Amino acid sequence: MIGILLITHGSLGRSLIECAEHVMGNSIEKIAAIGIDENASIEQMLTIATETIADMDSGEGVLVLTDMYGGSPSNITNKLLGSKNINGASGVNLPMLIRALTYREKDLKTVVQKALSGGGEGVMQIPSK
Repeated sequence: MIGILLITHGSLGRSLIECAEHVMGNSIEKIAAIGIDENASIEQMLTIATETIADMDSGEGVLVLTDMYGGSPSNITNKLLGSKNINGASGVNLPMLIRALTYREKDLKTVVQKALSGGGEGVMQIPSK
């Protein structure tokens, strides 16, 4: 099973996990969130993220989802991507997370593709009547 780590500003990642558990109707394993705030150093957060990934990776890999490309969460994620078992994507939203969770029994490359497509397809204008 692919592990999923959300690295986001503030409590967004934890909130997305809670929403996913609500939608899916159960507690989710091998998922974690790290919230970055203005007092956190990149080095501290990188250490925490590295330890979290080590705990979550069962040998099949970890997908790291961040909220906004170019921000501290994605900069931290970029430093984690040296391993073939770690992949990252930015712009996390609930559809992206649900799609990643739905396909996490597949290989890491497939989970990344499904997460990205789910995130993009989840952004749309609600049709008016």
